[in-house]
Amino acid sequence: MSASPWFEAEQLSEHVVRVSEPSVHRFYRANIYHVKGHDADLVIDFGMGLQSLGRFLDIDATKPILAVATHVHVDHVGSFHEFDNRFGHAAEEGAFSTMPDLATLAHYFRTQPECVSRAPTSAWDAAKFGLNVAPLTNVVTEGSVIDTGSASYRVLHLPGHSPGSIGLLDERNGILFSGDAIYDGALVDDLPGCEIDEYLDTMSRLQELDVSIVYGGHGAPMSRERMNHVAENYQRKMAR
Repeated sequence: MSASPWFEAEQLSEHVVRVSEPSVHRFYRANIYHVKGHDADLVIDFGMGLQSLGRFLDIDATKPILAVATHVHVDHVGSFHEFDNRFGHAAEEGAFSTMPDLATLAHYFRTQPECVSRAPTSAWDAAKFGLNVAPLTNVVTEGSVIDTGSASYRVLHLPGHSPGSIGLLDERNGILFSGDAIYDGALVDDLPGCEIDEYLDTMSRLQELDVSIVYGGHGAPMSRERMNHVAENYQRKMAR
């Protein structure tokens, strides 16, 4: 195995670190966020699980870690099982407990040509890739609140990309973690479980939010203006 780190970390703000897996195929290279709080830390999304995320993160053992999966797709739940306090939406509760390919889409990754640019372990075999089950310990729905002592995050149910897609909104500071509901790139609406009508409703809802920064499931952070631009482009494409 290469001696270079599997994960890369980037400090986005005083409290937010973005972690990525640069050797993973770009389509599956999702953002992982570590948000440091006064009483608890948030970890939002969990990559592919090809190496241990928990061992990589700078975790303060004196505080609880609140692990939030924005949805159950393979590129967001790989290391979810490593954490004890697991939050996810009720619409996908059963899928977190069983991690079936039909819900996680893990089979797409297994058969993706050049799914990784280098092996994560010496025993790596893409054909044997699978996800560890990660039953939810905390089932959330629209309006649930997750508090770190530094910020309070309201759960937004943002379906369309998947049935249980959620975002976390810090209304006080105008911060949204949006998962794959929206990000700075081409939105994906043609996978099993996607619903275009719900996605369009989600786009309209996002445009009503008073936010200053949006941390998406892929790509770079966005301003409110950029988020609205992405939403409007999607709406125009669907109206053709």
